[in-house]
Amino acid sequence: MYQFNRIISEIEPSRSVTLMAKAKEMQKEDPSVINLSGGEPDFATPERICREVTKALKEGDTHYSDFRGNADLRARIADKLLADNGIVCTADDILITPGGKYAVYLTVRALINPGDEAIWLTPGWVSYPSIVQASGGMPVAVHLDHEEEYRVHREQLEAAVSDRTKLLILNSPNNPTGKVFSKEDLKEIKDFLMAHPDVYVLSDEIYESIVYESYTAESLAADPALSERVIVINGFSKSSAMTGWRIGYLMCKNQAMPVIQKLFQHTLSCVSGFLQRGALVALDCKEETQKMREAYSRRRELLLKELGDVPGMKLFTPEGAFYAWIRFDVKEDSAAFAERLLDEAKIAGVPGDAYGEEGGTFVRFSFAASDEVLLEMAKRLRCFMEAQ
Repeated sequence: MYQFNRIISEIEPSRSVTLMAKAKEMQKEDPSVINLSGGEPDFATPERICREVTKALKEGDTHYSDFRGNADLRARIADKLLADNGIVCTADDILITPGGKYAVYLTVRALINPGDEAIWLTPGWVSYPSIVQASGGMPVAVHLDHEEEYRVHREQLEAAVSDRTKLLILNSPNNPTGKVFSKEDLKEIKDFLMAHPDVYVLSDEIYESIVYESYTAESLAADPALSERVIVINGFSKSSAMTGWRIGYLMCKNQAMPVIQKLFQHTLSCVSGFLQRGALVALDCKEETQKMREAYSRRRELLLKELGDVPGMKLFTPEGAFYAWIRFDVKEDSAAFAERLLDEAKIAGVPGDAYGEEGGTFVRFSFAASDEVLLEMAKRLRCFMEAQ
């Protein structure tokens, strides 16, 4: 029998992607199914972005572009990182990628050799450990405590580090919990990194524009003591409702950039020029992004109100992103419970074990949905839990 690549063959499929596909198939037969498994804004891409791309197509901007990305776009992103995030960089430190996910892959693949280790914090995005494995590395989970509201402690990081550790993967605001690193968290992380100068950082900041109340998504790349070791991942999918456009970027100020660029040249060549024209306009769509954030904030409050007293469950208060991370007081594991919730209550969410959560039965639901859908979801959850 033919043997395909063993490493990739043994990787688990993306649970969020497969569940989203399953829920969409179920909706074809039963439109009452509520699909909250995806991580996608429910808003249309701002019209002026679409107009610019249509114009670019008519003008024939359909050929190869600079593999690094449009020079104007890279310069504007460097300006944005300085103005919004305090990150000092230049256009030469920016690489435009087909989505933030591919930027994560490029970074991990460039930094990890076979047998190297990468620390990731759980609960964390489903693809981090799989991308590390696909690169021949070993993902090492640091399990943060739900009861401590997912505080980061240096001691946990120290317990996970070894002489093979090459990378620390961070995500704030966090998918799936909505946690935003506090100043105390960032200090614990910095103290760890200062003690381990050979460890690089992948900082996934794709949700940095979606924060609530007084929370601020601060970047370690803004710290002069760490800026040369932090590779920032970001994009336009969440901030500008451009998930299907597949356009993101990474910022790298260290010697990894030439390695990343070589891998990019041999796999993608470049990102479509007309899409980059749209991304340039997206950087000016601050008003549209603010309106989306206000809608998410209202929906967050709606869920906190509607689900706050439902028996047998607890909603972690989201500080950023657009996810409801709920702990259920049941005896089933997360996967079995999420399956039953889909079959019996017709609500699709992603089970917590997909994110490395080991502290109980959790399910992640997106609240990038209309008020009507979220109210119906809350009603069904209440009925379902009261019947347990």
